[in-house]
Amino acid sequence: MASINGRTALVTGATGGLAKAIATALAREGATVVVVGRTEARAKEAVRNIRAAVPDAILEPLACDLSNQASILSAAEEFLSRHDELHVLVNAAGVFRKERHVTADGLELTFATNVMGYFLLTNLLLDALKRGASRDQGHPSRIVNIASKYSGGPSVTKIDFDDLQTAKGSYSYLRSTPPTMLGRVLLTQEFAERLRGSNVVVNAVHPGLVKNTGLLQDVGGPFRWVTNTFGKTAEKAADTAVWLATSPEAAAVTGKLWAKRKELPTPGMGSDTDARKRLWEECMRLSKIL
Repeated sequence: MASINGRTALVTGATGGLAKAIATALAREGATVVVVGRTEARAKEAVRNIRAAVPDAILEPLACDLSNQASILSAAEEFLSRHDELHVLVNAAGVFRKERHVTADGLELTFATNVMGYFLLTNLLLDALKRGASRDQGHPSRIVNIASKYSGGPSVTKIDFDDLQTAKGSYSYLRSTPPTMLGRVLLTQEFAERLRGSNVVVNAVHPGLVKNTGLLQDVGGPFRWVTNTFGKTAEKAADTAVWLATSPEAAAVTGKLWAKRKELPTPGMGSDTDARKRLWEECMRLSKIL
């Protein structure tokens, strides 16, 4: 791992689990870490917890509800009022929901958080990422999207563009969540394509099962038991994301899905350039702030 002393990183969902482990690792390497939580109180608590592990950490709390577009805009504006440059953006916030919920923006909560949140916040911070990259051509700015390896077998995961909000039929997290993971991979590819030549690289990470996080609190049941029994600790699961955010080896790689520091294939719709462009267009259409 390379030191990123003096550089600025922003990590969403950093109040617990995997994202908190990533934020802690980046702080340990010398970055100023903006710790994003759904509320100011949760972000401040995470700052205290990270500082207990890294006493000399430079940390800033930032409140942002990634399911709410007005909150995303407010958080981006607050960050930009304090920082001209951003060097590392880790999009790690996410939700699993047992029942269907609709946000204030009229979007299904899982899609709003897991896809639109990544899309909107990244777009709002792009200029800061480009400024951070231009300061030192040898050190690109990096975007790391926490995603998941989706099914490439007989029932290949697909995005139903006619039902992005999972409004048809019966709702379940098994229907709503996997397409959002594919969506993150597609957005990673599209951002990478649009940012070529900017010295900003974008990659996605499949961390695998991570035990004892709050992500599955609403779901419970066998899936949560399997995850907590066989999953990795958050610190171990954070390794590839931190490597992508800091290492010289990953400085020139963009638009890929990774696990255990190795590139993964993106089967089915994950290799469809038309699908990724269509998802981008749909996100633009659903945006109220871009």
